[in-house]
Amino acid sequence: MYARTWGKSGGLLFMALVASGAAHAQSSVTLYGKIEDGLNYTSNARGQSAYQLESGYDYGSRWGLKGSEDLGGGTHAIFQIENGFDVNTGRNSQGGREFGRQAWVGIASDQYGTLTLGRQYDPSVDMFSPTTANGNWTGYIFAHPYDNDNTDYSFRANNAVKYVSPTYRGFSAEAMYAFSNQAGGFADNRLYGFAAQYVHGGLTVAASYLKLNHPGTTSGAVSDDSTFSASSQQNIGVGVNYAFADWLLGIAYSHVDVYDPTANAYFTSDGGSTQPAGGTWHAWKFDNVEVNALYHFTHALYLGGAYTYTQANLTSNVGSFRPKWHQVSLKLNYDLSSRTSVYLEGAWQHAVSAHTGTQFDYANIPGSADISSGENQMIYRIAIIHGF
Repeated sequence: MYARTWGKSGGLLFMALVASGAAHAQSSVTLYGKIEDGLNYTSNARGQSAYQLESGYDYGSRWGLKGSEDLGGGTHAIFQIENGFDVNTGRNSQGGREFGRQAWVGIASDQYGTLTLGRQYDPSVDMFSPTTANGNWTGYIFAHPYDNDNTDYSFRANNAVKYVSPTYRGFSAEAMYAFSNQAGGFADNRLYGFAAQYVHGGLTVAASYLKLNHPGTTSGAVSDDSTFSASSQQNIGVGVNYAFADWLLGIAYSHVDVYDPTANAYFTSDGGSTQPAGGTWHAWKFDNVEVNALYHFTHALYLGGAYTYTQANLTSNVGSFRPKWHQVSLKLNYDLSSRTSVYLEGAWQHAVSAHTGTQFDYANIPGSADISSGENQMIYRIAIIHGF
């Protein structure tokens, strides 16, 4: 039987720094973190192979503090701040932000739920993403093309207010609104969304909806860490996981609409125009279907895999295009201890070109050294993770 706690967005908490109590209240602050580093090999990066030492692919390297104060009556004041960093350079990740992964404060009630304010994960990340492989027990190179549905947490929401309901008979829900913070531009670069989840025994069912207006502008809900710059974007996701004996099985579907797109964060700056030759894009639409499975051979050793099929419908004033991507990924993980693991993983992607004249025509696995020069690409990674 596996004993691992599934899910990536929250850290495992190991060391209490402060613990103090009074007759009517108790407070605690906890330091936690993960450090991951590994060697990558990309088979085709603009026609060349590449070796790289890269940090934080499966569990982003981080340290954080989270705390809680008992206010009485089942109510707590809570906070969390979390820094992401690159082990190999020492630099902050998430655009150089000090606490780019998370930074929020709020109130939690056993009876009424939790309300938090700050830079946070959106409801689709919290509830839908864990039904995918890359949003749960692995990471970056298992993501869907361009991480178009954000299951690998490419962006977080700034200026966000999030409500999480209590769990009732296995059901729970979340809602979020993230402000643009712009005078005279209330609807510019805002985000809103909701998600619901049902958990019963080994069964987890989740659904989510997310809407962004003008993501990728310099300020607002989603700024320099946006995947797409566009007039609007909406993400819809539905997924199911089932755990039994030593198995974890999953299937997930997501649909993404990007309207009036002007940029794709995964397109390299020297790879030609984002726009089709002689034209302008009207919309990018993606449909992703993923099946995944994980099997524990022993308490410490597991093998996981996923297959993803993605079809895009790209419309422009010079025609429509329908590229497709097939991706197969595998991961073998061994826990050296409760805090330290090593893993070997790989992915193969085949792109079915629609001849758009842009980088959509080539294979490009998230986390690879660069875009492929053709329709196929492979990446392998061996790494170590330590948690504290």
